[in-house]
Amino acid sequence: MNARKSKKHAMMTCFIDATAKIIEEEGIDYVTIRKVAALTGYNSATLYNYFENLDHLVFLACMRFTKSYTDTLPLYIENCTNSVDRTIRVWECFCYYSFSNPKIFYSIFFAKLSNSLNDYISEYYEIFPQEISNSSHSIHTMLLKNNIYDRSYILLDDCAQEGYIKEEDVLEITELFLLIYKGILSNIIDNGINVDVDNFVLKTIKFIKINLNHYLIKKHELFV
Repeated sequence: MNARKSKKHAMMTCFIDATAKIIEEEGIDYVTIRKVAALTGYNSATLYNYFENLDHLVFLACMRFTKSYTDTLPLYIENCTNSVDRTIRVWECFCYYSFSNPKIFYSIFFAKLSNSLNDYISEYYEIFPQEISNSSHSIHTMLLKNNIYDRSYILLDDCAQEGYIKEEDVLEITELFLLIYKGILSNIIDNGINVDVDNFVLKTIKFIKINLNHYLIKKHELFV
């Protein structure tokens, strides 16, 4: 990495760290440019040299809170012997961490940003490459897709390649999975539910299994 890019990443890390601190201590709704500038010791104008706007900065700071998920994911899938098992286990891990921090994950995966979400997530992992360095090739590819639709599609396409589902059903199953997940995540956020994470995860995975079982063309025990 050249000196100019290294300096840029160092400055961005400074602002991301400050924003993550505000999110952790006060909540995502309380992040302001003024607060971030005060914590870093730089003025607001400096921040705009590195980020398009506050949403861009908040998005990258929110990514910091997915590290536990990306660290744990390889352990969730290490004993999976096929793509169906891997799909279920990835969703289980994702639901556990996202339901534990619903506003953060909603902000990341359903954000309405000016640029491509995939560009932002690639940018984050360029700054912090160590956060996915231990991932397998397929999981690494999935994690670089910030669009949750693309992430789910990659997993289900593997199922199709292994003959568990039809290729033409991948899009439809993906849409069903996202409707289930987003509905439950939104319910948690909108109703201010005191989250029983394990219960919500079990419910979500049950619905995912029921739907996937409907499309299976190759025998697999989903234990629904």
